[in-house]
Formats: sequence, C-alpha cells, structure tokens
Amino acid sequence: MIQYWHKTIKSKKFKQLDSHKAGSWIYVEDPTDAEQQILTDTFKIDEGMLEDALDIDEVPRFETEDNIHYVFTRFPLTDTNLQVVTVPILIAISGSYIMTISLRPIPRLEKIMNSTEANTTQRVKLLLNIIDHIVDDYERHLTAISKQIISVRNRLRVEQVSNKDFIGFVTIEDELNDFMSALVPTNTLLKRLMTGRHIKLFEEDIELIEDLLLSNEQSIESAKSNIKTIVSIREAYSTISTNNLNQVIRLLTSLTVVLTVPTIIASLYGMNVDLPFQNEPGAFVIVISSTIIVSSILILIFRKNKWL
Repeated sequence: MIQYWHKTIKSKKFKQLDSHKAGSWIYVEDPTDAEQQILTDTFKIDEGMLEDALDIDEVPRFETEDNIHYVFTRFPLTDTNLQVVTVPILIAISGSYIMTISLRPIPRLEKIMNSTEANTTQRVKLLLNIIDHIVDDYERHLTAISKQIISVRNRLRVEQVSNKDFIGFVTIEDELNDFMSALVPTNTLLKRLMTGRHIKLFEEDIELIEDLLLSNEQSIESAKSNIKTIVSIREAYSTISTNNLNQVIRLLTSLTVVLTVPTIIASLYGMNVDLPFQNEPGAFVIVISSTIIVSSILILIFRKNKWL
C-alpha cells in the first residue's frame, strides 16, 4: 500500500493526495512487488535499502545514499499471538519528500496525523515526531510489563506463584531482550543525528533529539531493571523451592528413623527362635513400652534439632 499525505505549517490537518507532490509524506505499508518497483524507479529508493526495510530482523542504523538519508529503526506492536514484538521501519528523507516503509502499521499513526506539530513540509521535524511516538510506545509497553512483574513479585511473598507465571516470564524476557536490541542501536542512531553532519538541524530539532535520547535511555534502563527483577524472582523462587524440598526430605527422613525402631523390634519378635522375655507374662507390655520410649527419645532429639 502506498499513500500520499500532505500538510503545511498553516494547514489544520493532513490531506491525502492521489499522487506525490513536493513536500509530501509517502506512507508505504507492506508493499507489493509492483509498488516496490515504483519506489525504486520513481523515488530512487536504493534496492538494497528497500530489501533491508522489509527484513524482519533489520537493526536500527543511519545511512546516506545518493542524497537520500535512510533512518532504520524498530517499533513495538502486539502480534496475532498477543505477544509484543518489534518490527523494522525505514524513514527515508530526500529534498522533496519524507517516506516511511514498514511491514505493519506505524503505531499511533492517527495521533501523529492529528498532532499540531507534525507537518510534511518540515521533514526532519516529522522524522523526530515519528521516532518520538515510537519511543512513547516502548514506554507504554514497558510500563505494562513492569506492572505484570510487580504483580507476580507480590504473589511470591505468599508463595502463590505457579509454573504458568514462570512460562510467562520466559515470554516477557524475550520481549525485553527484543526491546533492548532495538533501543540500544536507536540511541546510537539519535547521537549520530544530533551531530548535524548528516541532516541539517535547527536548535529546536536538537532539543527534541536530546529529549528523545533521554526518553530512550530511560526505556533502556527500565528494560534492564525488568530483566534483573525477573532474574531475582526466579532465583528467589528457586531458593524457596529448594528450602521447602529440604524441609520435606528432612521431615520424611526423621519419620523414617523414628518408625524404623518399632519396625526392627517387631521384626525380631516375629522370628520363630528363642527370644528374651518370651516366657514372661508381661513381655508384650515390656516390648511396646521400650519401643515407645526409644521412639519418644528420638522424636525429642529431632525436635530439639528442629528436624521435625
């Protein structure tokens, strides 16, 4: 899909055009082969850059080719399996247009178009506006992940964590690592843009990039913190489980020792041989009493050592 949008500083809202005109935003989403041909022939998009833009594993970076600046980054979205993943987006800037190429819809597209600050004639500002909304989307997802982790951590205090929670942690950890692989290169990308050597920037643009760098770094720290929290919860639960298992084994071992004494005595007196007290009238009482005394002594010893 290829759409053409136009908005000037004086315009109140974005206007969709039937064809391209200077100063417009060319919005490309999951282009067909024919549309890819239009991009390379009409708008001189480098074929290699176009292939990279449609590569699901492409990492954020900045390049310039034939006076066209290519800004690669990634944005988060929820896929059909309700898992948060990141997908690549290419933002190309030339002297007459700004173009976005992605496999999936840009997050908060409507909000970008409803923004009073965004317009297609100020291409660098629109570029930064798009990146700003992408960074905000990362923050939104990270906040939701943090709440989910805190919920599990609170339940850990009363030992109500299930295996399902830890399976969920594996998914969350994958999401956070995916975020990190996108956010860290984006930081490098923003620092390159801020130098102003590749794209001419105004003071307002530099201030916006500084804000984006700060927000992006906060997202990186949030992702790192969440990963550390997951690891801590996993280690704490492992420690608790090991301790509980040790207590159960200790209890069962102590009970086994206590029950072994009457078992041995009963086995001895079950043999058809001459045994002590076998002719005594109170033999049964003596044997039972001895068994109870020995077992009681063992129980007292185990309880004193907190094995029971």
